[in-house]
Amino acid sequence: MKQFADKVVVVTGAGSGIGRALACEFARRGARVALSDVVTANAEETAELAGGNARAYTLDVADRSAVLAHAEDVAGEFGAVNVVVNNAGVALGATVEEMSFEDYDWLMGINLGGVVNGTKAFLPHLIASGDGHVVNISSVFGFVGVPTQSAYNAAKFAVRGFTEALREEMLIARHPVAVSCVHPGGIKTNIVRNSRSAADDQEKAAQGFERIARTTPEKAAQTILRGIERKSARILIGPDAYVIDAIPRVLGSAYQRPLAALARLGLKQN
Repeated sequence: MKQFADKVVVVTGAGSGIGRALACEFARRGARVALSDVVTANAEETAELAGGNARAYTLDVADRSAVLAHAEDVAGEFGAVNVVVNNAGVALGATVEEMSFEDYDWLMGINLGGVVNGTKAFLPHLIASGDGHVVNISSVFGFVGVPTQSAYNAAKFAVRGFTEALREEMLIARHPVAVSCVHPGGIKTNIVRNSRSAADDQEKAAQGFERIARTTPEKAAQTILRGIERKSARILIGPDAYVIDAIPRVLGSAYQRPLAALARLGLKQN
């Protein structure tokens, strides 16, 4: 996809962060944007920032029937769908011992279920468009396991596998749909501050994340659009993403011991 003018783009989780930056960047380039968020006011604020080419929807991506209905609504109102960006995501900080089943199900329903729901709901419309693209947001945590992030790791590793398999299927079937998996590093968003965890742990994690997050959502959005233009299978965002991608390639599973040691040291310092 070499240009976005008059293309119909769907962005979930567009009420803030990367999703908001994506909606605005697509609209700036002439796309017609159907943006959604679980918080109505946030979606509407993004639509105002994006301008007249954007329309806001309220959507819980974990609600499969709602996502299926949303796909039909967007296709009916816009006449086609060319790009879907399954971006909505949440965070959870807890060890496997501490984590409740309810919190695990909540995160997986959004971070993995939302990607599956959005892909399945919109795929027929993307194929019918003759020029479609699925963009699923994974993470650098789809490359390496991290202590207290088992649920997030599980979802992001799964998004990576799901998306790579989908791309192969589109190639086999010769469908006119490109597929990209996005792996952001540290992006300056509120995902950690809004995560589910103990209050003290959440604040410490948020402060630590804000110290190392170097990439803005706007820069991330520009990188993603460039990847779509190039039909890139994998889109890495930020210099830290390239480093983290390389770690398991070089060290294999041996990366786990030094990472555990670093995490233990951080706990002692806190």
